[in-house]
Amino acid sequence: MRTNFESVRQTIESRLKEAMQVGGSRESIHIQQVADPVDMTLQAAEREMAMHDLDRRAGLVRQLRSAIDRIEDGTYGVCLECEEEIAPKRLSAIPWAELCIQCQDAADRREPGVVIHIDYREAA
Repeated sequence: MRTNFESVRQTIESRLKEAMQVGGSRESIHIQQVADPVDMTLQAAEREMAMHDLDRRAGLVRQLRSAIDRIEDGTYGVCLECEEEIAPKRLSAIPWAELCIQCQDAADRREPGVVIHIDYREAA
């Protein structure tokens, strides 16, 4: 079984490297002064999308690192909420899954999504 975990770890580490490659997202956050209100609105929307992408990537990086830690400490595949085994089918689809499907459904109902709103007028 240890060999299987090593394969899972390699998959997770590969995904971690991909997630940490930020690319152009950070550059999209810079505020540039433009005179045209349409351009200002477009740039604000682009910054909002870039911020959302960075936030999503940061969350994924946290989950991937947590999965590697769980492999190392022997708790990989155990739901962090109910401490029951996470279905192998779920782990093969999402190797970094922290919760079993029932607990994930409950968590999704409690927190359907976090929306971050930044007022760019204050930053200018």
